[in-house]
Amino acid sequence: MTPQDQLLRFNFDELDVRGELVYLQHSWQQVLARYDYPVNVQQQLGMALAALVLLSATIKFDGNMILQVQGNGPLKKLVVQVTHDGAVRGLARWEGLVPAGSLAEVFGEGLILITVFKATGDPYQSIVALEGYSLADALNVYFMQSEQLPSTFRLLATPSAVVGFFLQQLPDSRSKLDTLNDTRDRDEDWHRVNYLAATLADDELLQLPADTLLMRLFHEEDVRLHAPKPLHFACTCSRHKVESTLISLGRTELDSIIETEKKIEVDCEFCNQRYNFTAHDVAKLFEEGTTSSLPENAVLH
Repeated sequence: MTPQDQLLRFNFDELDVRGELVYLQHSWQQVLARYDYPVNVQQQLGMALAALVLLSATIKFDGNMILQVQGNGPLKKLVVQVTHDGAVRGLARWEGLVPAGSLAEVFGEGLILITVFKATGDPYQSIVALEGYSLADALNVYFMQSEQLPSTFRLLATPSAVVGFFLQQLPDSRSKLDTLNDTRDRDEDWHRVNYLAATLADDELLQLPADTLLMRLFHEEDVRLHAPKPLHFACTCSRHKVESTLISLGRTELDSIIETEKKIEVDCEFCNQRYNFTAHDVAKLFEEGTTSSLPENAVLH
């Protein structure tokens, strides 16, 4: 069986190539339990979640990273998040029948936004064109054009599990290698590794443990598999964050809602947690006062 909910990094000792594998099972079930997603929506959401976890290993950050796809097609919005300590969550919004087709057919015209929110400092964002047949295609093109680093994403989502496989050519380091390796053809190495990776069947990716999978694919290469990073489902919403945003709306606005609705309800779209506030709760907010921000994708009633 494949390992549950973890990210693994590996590298080739003699090649300028690195890689990653991500497995999501229990956390994926937690994501799916929140909404009754159609199969095609599930697939897009799962692949996006796998892609983001793989991307999170390419940079160092203390905070959270979000991948968002917005378009004017049947699948209107897709948002996935991973934190530096391995918490994942995701959601999707759609209208009508979502086809099993290309990005253009599924999302229509739109963009992929990848944003890193750090504990300190300003957030930064990358914009990825919604091009190609799949999310993996779009990310491959982005890395080649923007980072000048040839990369290969393989993303797979089923109702029971999500798996991602990633290869990337590292910047040229031949000047640091010995004389024998100076003669190595980097492009040939990269194409050979990708040729071998392309032989990987879906059931192997889903079922084989990482060490067995890498041994089967690259048995003639020296591959070093690093310790896994555990992943888990968690939502970053909290009552404190909701309270802070309610304060920012002002006492007059909140009293108006209370007068009409008798209470205030705030729902987190990621985890379906509902936060209720009475007139007494609102009065208490302005006695204590806090400062923070509303959880992403919270809905105020």
